[in-house]
Amino acid sequence: MLGDVLDVLACPVCGGGLAVAGQVVRCAQRHSFDVARQGYVSLLSGSRSPGTADTAAMVAARDDFLSAGHYAPLAARLAELAAAPSGGVVLDAGAGTGYYLAAVLGETGARGVALDISKHAIRRAARAHPLAGAVVADVWHGLPVKDASADVVINVFAPRNGAEFARVLRPGGRLVVVTPAAGHLASLVERLGLLSVDEHKERRVEERLGRWFTEVSGERLEFGMTLDADAVAAVVGMGPSAWHRDRADAPEASGVSGAPAETVTASFVLTTYSPCLSSKAIHDQASYLTD
Repeated sequence: MLGDVLDVLACPVCGGGLAVAGQVVRCAQRHSFDVARQGYVSLLSGSRSPGTADTAAMVAARDDFLSAGHYAPLAARLAELAAAPSGGVVLDAGAGTGYYLAAVLGETGARGVALDISKHAIRRAARAHPLAGAVVADVWHGLPVKDASADVVINVFAPRNGAEFARVLRPGGRLVVVTPAAGHLASLVERLGLLSVDEHKERRVEERLGRWFTEVSGERLEFGMTLDADAVAAVVGMGPSAWHRDRADAPEASGVSGAPAETVTASFVLTTYSPCLSSKAIHDQASYLTD
């Protein structure tokens, strides 16, 4: 619930602490933000556009696919790598529906903050776990989160803001990043003409994080999935290829509908990092309030 993590959040305008007053979240400077009836709050500053936020259709497809358990092995391994102590805080930057955050929190007693720019995703994330609060925020910009307030930051198939991730982590905290590996969903990529994983993905991740973080460990996780036509349509509809497919590419027109179940390989890279600098040093170098 939002109230469980309000002590972690910061006003996106002045950086002050926040408190709930009825259906409004407000700071001491009286900057106020309405709490939606679904239980989330938008802390987007100014008139910032949601940009390429996932659409309602993409979020529904993702929820269908993840709820079916196809990525359960990934969620289980992430929960091991990103476990936080009871009362600790896990920040999910680019949380989507909150599926992975819920897996990490489990029954540990840790609290969670789900951040995503898509209000359609955050509506679902607000219900993902009893100790998780959901916030509309832009991961590319300053996070509405206090300095040194999170034990763990997780980042699953989402934008990576190294300076901000390091700023919000407590001393001894860690960042766990999940990216698709080369060969992820390869059979579907070839058959349906989907976007493939960038061959320079690892280099680009390093460029985003290298100034702020040191890699502690990395591993590849690979497993097979048996997907029927509905599951294939969902995995296509929830990913980046959905932005590049129009109605002519709908499942019934692209060879997905009615196709027999097939075995598809999922392949991921899970990397754990520790901050190079203290959150205070990072905050002094580049305050998120100037974004």
